[in-house]
Amino acid sequence: MVELPGDYQGAVPFGDLGIIALPGCENLADRIDKYIASWRKEYAKTLPKDSILSHYIKDSYLITANIARFGTGEGKATIAQSVRGYDLFLICDCFNHGVEYTMYGKQFPTSPDEHFANLKRVISAAAGKERRLTVIMPMLYEGRQHGRSTRESLDCAMALQELVSLGVKNIITFDAHDARVQNAIPNCGFENVPTIYQMIKALIRNVPDINIDKDHLMVISPDEGGMKRSIFYSYMLGVDLGMFYKRRDYSVIKNGRNPIVAHDFLGGNVEGKDVIVVDDMIASGDSLIEVATTLKELGAARVFCCVSFGLFTDGTARFNAAYRSEIFTKIFTANMVYTPPEVSANPWYCSVDMAKYISFLIDTINHDKSVSKLLTPADRIQKLLVDKGFRLG
Repeated sequence: MVELPGDYQGAVPFGDLGIIALPGCENLADRIDKYIASWRKEYAKTLPKDSILSHYIKDSYLITANIARFGTGEGKATIAQSVRGYDLFLICDCFNHGVEYTMYGKQFPTSPDEHFANLKRVISAAAGKERRLTVIMPMLYEGRQHGRSTRESLDCAMALQELVSLGVKNIITFDAHDARVQNAIPNCGFENVPTIYQMIKALIRNVPDINIDKDHLMVISPDEGGMKRSIFYSYMLGVDLGMFYKRRDYSVIKNGRNPIVAHDFLGGNVEGKDVIVVDDMIASGDSLIEVATTLKELGAARVFCCVSFGLFTDGTARFNAAYRSEIFTKIFTANMVYTPPEVSANPWYCSVDMAKYISFLIDTINHDKSVSKLLTPADRIQKLLVDKGFRLG
């Protein structure tokens, strides 16, 4: 029989599969759809003609949802077909500022709040007729606002609770800033999916001369909050770990946060070694460039940055200058959020493709099977390193 992703030979799907791309996610959803359709067509060749599973084999599983805007900026969602009984997967990139709309005759980029409102509109348009509803939100909306340190809002928790109240059964996100936000919705499925396997694979493919051993490579966390993610990298690669401590000025708030005064390095000797800086996101890039600069001053050979989401909120001028000064060599980010053309065109930028991985998740969940193996990529990483000739341990 054809080997399917997720070991569900003969399993009956939970419901008719439907994939809805929110504005800005069309290209990603189209690639996901092509993967799933091709897998199922191959699987169909092994089925008897009268098999009940033949009903689930389609050319496409995409369902069109339109977001209309009135002149005032108000919006409404319309789904182009019936979704009764469907197992619906909604893909939403809340950080896609490349999507624009017209309000009072002027063009505006769509903000995260407006993307989230569009997601709720599509859920409302389904009117509860779907059999199950799963939201795939690669970068979690308001994920940085996950805890309270003073009299401030808990936006991420409120957003998750709102989605659950609208009927969402599962939420899938990637490398959440703090996965403990799932405590806000204890009775709802919440999957925090790692990107480490795809990152390491892309690193090896794009840097063929990299040596993965303790003598030549080190993993660095840019702050204490990212240590858990970096520990996983260092353990899987079998190399040493270091971190930076961010000293902040807590008497000042700038752009919603306390500004960083300095980055203090805590770790072993990096002289002559390549280093991998692991983080969940790039916003302005100030911290990342400062960390990379410090590592180069400490004698690091090359600096590679594996970052789940590249937002580049202040553009690329500082990155281009740092690259010309050989502060860093490559930046790897997942292709699940919008990347402006001025970013992707640079020689230092590498896009890490996640479409096939998301397809595995959707296909497996639609068959109501466990995704545990997909969420724990240790075996796949070890196999990848062995296949590439790296000695483990």
